[in-house]
Amino acid sequence: MEQSLFVQFAAFFKAIAKDLVERVNGKKTPLTYLHKEMLTKELSTDLKWQTLNVDGSVVSADVVAMDSALPLKKRDSFGTASGDIPKLGMKLSLNEKTMSDIDVLQARNVETKILVGKIFADTTKSLLGIYEKLEFMFLQGLSTGLTLVDDDTNVGSGIRVNYGYPAANKFGAVKPWSDSTSKPIDDIKRIIKQAKSKGNVLSVLMMDEATFDNLAMNQQTREQYAFSQNFVGSQIPVPDIDQVNTMLQKRYKLSIIIVDRTVVTERDGVRTIQTPWAANTVVFLQNTKVGKLVYGILAEETRPNKSVMYEKADGFILLKKWHQSEPFAEFTSSQALALPVISNVDSIYLLDTEEAAVDAQTEGDANFDYEGTSYTKQSVVDALKLAKPTSKLTIASTDAKLLDAINALSEEQILVFEANIVEAV
Repeated sequence: MEQSLFVQFAAFFKAIAKDLVERVNGKKTPLTYLHKEMLTKELSTDLKWQTLNVDGSVVSADVVAMDSALPLKKRDSFGTASGDIPKLGMKLSLNEKTMSDIDVLQARNVETKILVGKIFADTTKSLLGIYEKLEFMFLQGLSTGLTLVDDDTNVGSGIRVNYGYPAANKFGAVKPWSDSTSKPIDDIKRIIKQAKSKGNVLSVLMMDEATFDNLAMNQQTREQYAFSQNFVGSQIPVPDIDQVNTMLQKRYKLSIIIVDRTVVTERDGVRTIQTPWAANTVVFLQNTKVGKLVYGILAEETRPNKSVMYEKADGFILLKKWHQSEPFAEFTSSQALALPVISNVDSIYLLDTEEAAVDAQTEGDANFDYEGTSYTKQSVVDALKLAKPTSKLTIASTDAKLLDAINALSEEQILVFEANIVEAV
């Protein structure tokens, strides 16, 4: 590494980094970052997987295939992750052609603002690149309880971070919200009631735009909105986000945040647009402060190269500029040792709005169809009672009522139910 070719502009390096952080924090950039609003920064002196524990939440991690077509939660594990958390980082370069263009601008005495913009364009990209990666990890983690970190020691592998969401707090819908006969407000009320029974008062729902559209267009939602507005008539309009929030706040003290975010990732020169928020998922929260952005101090920060130009951004991102002769290029890089950690997970609830058994039933027979297999109806009733002791359903209950009760179970209860049903002969 050799000294940056633009060391005479060092003062602008610091100013640009500081200004960009202020603009991001003030939401004055095209992209906004929920992780900066919903996480509190916290310094950790020992960012190792084995010791990561925030507010009583222990983070576990294992190594999985990075580009597997399987959902993150279903990927086979290659082993437990150990050692240090990998650092985030990216590096960009100005090639000879770009630097020649800068020389021409200097020779023509263009205003300093234009020149500085050209020289430090990669500083902005490098800093925002760290924010983008953290945003991806945060939104993926919040909506699933899992996220993926690049494993810089094993190409093609990643580290799956498990925040430990309880299976008892994960639910499906009684009917898919995309079904016009579904009752999404009932699903929401069911989870609110379950949370209250454990002392958790929920106030925030987060979902993607498609899920909100299913909620807003649903007949039950429109009827409750019409009632709240004293609307009379059969042609009830589809309410928008503000109108739905007004209705939910008035009736249930709830408000919705729509997550509409994509992140562009690049691997082996190929750019891919990814959506970090899990489709069809509603996350129920007590409030919008959900954890910590845990960060550490990079080794290079305490052992700087005297030839390199450094700046610290946002308290944990290390920016640097330098050049090399072979091949001739000016480099800008960003590095951070940071990880979003979601805490107090016992008070977070997930609803998969499209996860619901929809098997066609033959009412009046002795069997019950579930996930494509026929089971004895008596075993289904008994298994429901084991999974949910308060169940009052009997062998005389309709198959439709049994199906609704099964779909209302949590993931934890489903495991008990499925372990106790008996296939029909």
